[in-house]
Amino acid sequence: MKIEQWRWTEANWQCVGKLEATTNPNPSVQLVLVFGSTDRLTTDSWQTALTQRYPQAQVLGCSTAGEILETQVTDDGIVATAIEFEQTRVKGDSIHLKDGESSFDAGARLAQAFDPTDLVHLFVLSDGLNVNGSDLIRGLQSQLPDRVTLTGGLSGDGARFSETWVISGDSIAQGQVAAIGLYGDRLQVGYASLGGWSPFGPKRVVTKSQGNVLSELDGQSALELYKKYLGDHAAGLPATGLLFPLNLYDGTGDRAVVRTILAVDEEAQTLTFAGDVPEGSIVQLMQSNFDRLVDGAIAAAEVSLTATTQAPNLAILISCVGRKLVLKQRIEEEVEGIRDILGDSTILTGFYSYGEIAPAEPGELCRLHNQTMTITTFLEE
Repeated sequence: MKIEQWRWTEANWQCVGKLEATTNPNPSVQLVLVFGSTDRLTTDSWQTALTQRYPQAQVLGCSTAGEILETQVTDDGIVATAIEFEQTRVKGDSIHLKDGESSFDAGARLAQAFDPTDLVHLFVLSDGLNVNGSDLIRGLQSQLPDRVTLTGGLSGDGARFSETWVISGDSIAQGQVAAIGLYGDRLQVGYASLGGWSPFGPKRVVTKSQGNVLSELDGQSALELYKKYLGDHAAGLPATGLLFPLNLYDGTGDRAVVRTILAVDEEAQTLTFAGDVPEGSIVQLMQSNFDRLVDGAIAAAEVSLTATTQAPNLAILISCVGRKLVLKQRIEEEVEGIRDILGDSTILTGFYSYGEIAPAEPGELCRLHNQTMTITTFLEE
């Protein structure tokens, strides 16, 4: 596997690392991952030079709440990672959400575009505001063989929660879901998704909800309860809700996933989350600190390494915008911790998201997570 990385600066691409700066076409690259801010992606002329450089490549990407390139985290930029696989076939496809279409149906429709024969992994990027991530995953899985692993994330828009964009080929659009299918038997894929948040306060029962829209906890307005706990932070909802996500326990009351607020409806007194918050489930507010979040990222890197026979060629890091708001100036510490575990030979790229898609660890089902560091690694034998 050969990898080239670029950073968009002002009106041109600048090479990163030891790569020689050249605009000569490289038709051998099959995949280019692009992560960037909403403003840059939708106004700058970054596409032309990238397409000329990699005329045969599938382009997949999205808007972000921050871009990761090696151990640097930036805002309001664009980063690109071009990948030349030696033994792996790449296929890209995308869909636009139809009016009234459920997230489950959208996921199923996208998965049907991929021939399952020899399919090893599907990496998916989705609209971050208009999709129920839990249902999207279930729809994808309904059409994929059990042996096919699935990871990805929901696109971001800083802490604005206004608009998110997904890139598929020449298309940059809202309401889009795109994926890359990787085919062959020479590719090893590792993954993990861990957080570092701690629950606090009483556990509460979801007494009224519909899908990912939460209305009542313990028979009381969920929005009012949230505002009570947030105190002065309540005025900044939904962005400040990222600092206090919900721990959603499974049916056994043990394993849990984290849910983050995407929107608030003052009139209906509801909270919209990135994934399902089913009626009857048990939830609990969460909070964190610097050290626990960094430790969670390091643990995710350690788990992801168990799936490959040696250090991977590439690691895609998808971390939640909520982690970024907590870590602030220390944000690069979680990426540096991952570098220490994976080693210098692994190329790092990624972004800060509105939701992370992956199994928590190898052997588990793929789920939507929030407030985690999710890592997908690739190694060609």
